[in-house]
Amino acid sequence: MNAKADKHTQAVVKRVSRRHDGDEHSGAWKVAFADFCLALMCLFLVLWVMAARSKESIEEVKRVAEGSLLDEGVGRRMETVGGPRGSLIERQPIPSQGDTRMPKRQVTNGDLEHADDSPRLSKRRYDTPEDMKELAAVVERLTAKAGMAGNLFTEITPQGLRVMLHDTEQQGMFARGSAMPSDRFRALLRKMGPLFSQIENQMLILGHTDALQYADQGHSAYSNWTLSGQRAMSARLQMLDGGLRPDSILQVVGMADRAPLDAHDPRAPINRRIELMILGPEQARNLAAMFGMPVDAAPLIDGVVTSLPHNEAVDMLRGAGAASTERR
Repeated sequence: MNAKADKHTQAVVKRVSRRHDGDEHSGAWKVAFADFCLALMCLFLVLWVMAARSKESIEEVKRVAEGSLLDEGVGRRMETVGGPRGSLIERQPIPSQGDTRMPKRQVTNGDLEHADDSPRLSKRRYDTPEDMKELAAVVERLTAKAGMAGNLFTEITPQGLRVMLHDTEQQGMFARGSAMPSDRFRALLRKMGPLFSQIENQMLILGHTDALQYADQGHSAYSNWTLSGQRAMSARLQMLDGGLRPDSILQVVGMADRAPLDAHDPRAPINRRIELMILGPEQARNLAAMFGMPVDAAPLIDGVVTSLPHNEAVDMLRGAGAASTERR
C-alpha cells in the first residue's frame, strides 16, 4: 500500500522550453544585412558612373586645351596657369614622354557619320557675293534643321561669308565659363565639317566672350582670352571630328570681349559666340601672305635676309622721284 502511495505521490518533473522574446525576430538581422549590402552596391554604382563621367569630361577638356592628344602628340598643352574659381580640373602640365609620338589619326568612315546627310553644294569654290549668298542659305537650312536657327546670324562682307553662332537667353552653345560645347552645338559643328569640306575656301575660326570677368584678375590667371581661344579650338576639333579637312582652317583666334556685337550691353548673350569667316580665294592668299615668308628676298650680309619691294612699288617710287626732280 505504501509502495502504491509512493508511486502516486512521486513528483513528475517536466522540462519546459521557455521561448525567448526575440525568437520571433531571429531572421531580422539577415534582412538588415541584406539591405546594407544593397545600399553599398547602389553607392558603388553611383560613384562608378560619376567617375566615368568625370573622366570623359576631363578628356574633352584636355583635347580642347591642347588641340588634340591624337593629332598633336602626347604631352603638349597650352601654357595656362591657374583656373576658374572652384574648378576641380587639374591644370598642371602633363609630363612629356620624350620624342615618342602617336601616329597621325586617319579619318575613317566612323568620323564621317554625318557626311551622308550633309547638304550637297553646287560649287567647289565660292568667290562672288552671289556665291556667298548661296552658301549662307545652305548654312541657314542646316542650322535650322539642328534646332539652332535662333543662334545663327550670317553676313556677306568683302572678305567673304561671316557665320556667327551666338548664345541666346534660351540656349547657350557652351557650358558657362568653359569650353565644353552643348550636345546640340556639338552635333551642329560636326554636320558643318563635311559641308565646308566640299569647298576649296579656307576659313578663320574666332572665339568671343562677353565682358564678364573671372574673380582672379592676375595676369597669369584664367581669363576671357584663354576661354575664347579654347572655345575656338573646341569648335575646330568638333568640325574636324565631323570630317572637315585640316587644310580648310587657316587661322584659329581668341578675341576675348574685344569685339562685342552688342556694344551697349557688353554682357549680352549675343556677344558670346563662335565666328566662322569663309574667305574668298584672294582674301585667303592675302592673309596667308601677311604672316608668311616674303616671296622676294635677298641676302644683305651673311645670315641676314631682307625682303625686296614689289616691282609695282619700285616703279611708283621712281615715278614720284622723277616728278619731284622736274619740279625742282
